[in-house]
Amino acid sequence: MFRRTFWFTAGAAAGVWATTKVNRKLKQLTPESLAAQAADKAIETGHKLKDFALDVREGMVRREAELGGALGLEAPVEDLPVQRHYAVEAPEAAAHPNTYRTLPYKSNNRNEDH
Repeated sequence: MFRRTFWFTAGAAAGVWATTKVNRKLKQLTPESLAAQAADKAIETGHKLKDFALDVREGMVRREAELGGALGLEAPVEDLPVQRHYAVEAPEAAAHPNTYRTLPYKSNNRNEDH
């Protein structure tokens, strides 16, 4: 009698445990939960990249100071003039707004010259 009661209780407890685990996993796999997990991972990755970039920048400044000391350069990096480079040059049409080029007219009508 006690043996049957024990196994019945053990089976019921295992069923409750398994049902709870499955329901938790199903809630984790809903679209809202997956979106929240992805956003959390993206934020975490952004923080790691920012920390890495700051570490690299700190190392660069330290190494530049070491090299400047070794070469006898006394100017700190912050006091050097900044040279600006533009990725795209201004086209001549933008430099002279009253002038523009026209392309030769080309008709797309195939029946025109036949």
